[in-house]
Amino acid sequence: MSEQLLKQHRDAIDSIDVQILNLLNQRAQHARDIGEIKGGGIIYRPEREAQVLRRIKELNPGPLAGESVARLFREVMSECLALEKPLSIAYLGPEGTFTQLAALKHFGHAARTVACGSIDEAFRLVESRTLDYVVAPVENSTEGAIGRTLDLMVSSPLKICGEVVLRIHHHLLRKDGTQDGIRRVYAHAQALAQCHEWLNKNLPASVERVSVASNAEAARLAAEEPDCAAIAGQAAAERYNLLKLAENIEDEPNNTTRFLVLGHQDVGPTGQDKTSIIVSAPNRPGAVHYLLEPLAANGVSMTKFESRPSRAGLWDYVFFIDMEGHVQDANLAAALEDLRQRTAFVKVLGAYPLAVL
Repeated sequence: MSEQLLKQHRDAIDSIDVQILNLLNQRAQHARDIGEIKGGGIIYRPEREAQVLRRIKELNPGPLAGESVARLFREVMSECLALEKPLSIAYLGPEGTFTQLAALKHFGHAARTVACGSIDEAFRLVESRTLDYVVAPVENSTEGAIGRTLDLMVSSPLKICGEVVLRIHHHLLRKDGTQDGIRRVYAHAQALAQCHEWLNKNLPASVERVSVASNAEAARLAAEEPDCAAIAGQAAAERYNLLKLAENIEDEPNNTTRFLVLGHQDVGPTGQDKTSIIVSAPNRPGAVHYLLEPLAANGVSMTKFESRPSRAGLWDYVFFIDMEGHVQDANLAAALEDLRQRTAFVKVLGAYPLAVL
């Protein structure tokens, strides 16, 4: 009886798979037709993808979770987009970094991810239109802002067109399956800071901690040096054939990094958006309050405020501000106009959909 029931379910699945296959190809044909209608224009529309994914999550009756369904549809859209043109995405390499994972999470696996030696190089390749988009880390929930990304955005012509939020899990990796005899631990400086307490408790004080350009680079070095270990994620462990000595060693269990997606296009409103700007302020008492008044007066909610040296003069600063809403919203547009009356430098970095996944 059980075999007969199993056969019924398996036959039903086989039939459904054929329907799914046909529907996927119908969708792909519509995507291809849209590409021909556009005639070589911008093919990636972040606002459209965000709206599709939110709609799918809202319509989802289960038993699949909303995030699971959204991930599936992200990959479907990625493959359909590739029929028009596979997107090329710059990221801080080498292969296996969290930034590459963020790029794949946002664009899907049909996109071509290109490893770069630095965030600067990744920006340059997209500014020159050699590649289409760059994904760059901008802040971590425990260690704060990524200064180099912020500094590059001050002068870069690129515009923010999306964001990615990624839970970060660090593992202690090594070729050998034991902690005995570890002489050195490689990791990105942020990862070393995020795992500081675990390292203090679980490794001898004599083990040297060495900062490198990325956790994937740390994994590469650990693969070449038997007496060394690395702090990195699952992708780097698989890429460099390393064993996990310890899992999830980050001190903060909700450790999360936010990444920005930057390109050359403006993004339309979706109803659930964020706008990022840079402003300057003179070094005088009350300057920050003077800058923020227009936001409060126009009912704009600020979600982030970060200061950086302007490099234009001693003790001069610029301020990075994230706000809820789109630059086309009436209240936000009014606040920006008021800001421009108060300071000589206001740069809109981009208006873009809130991260869906």
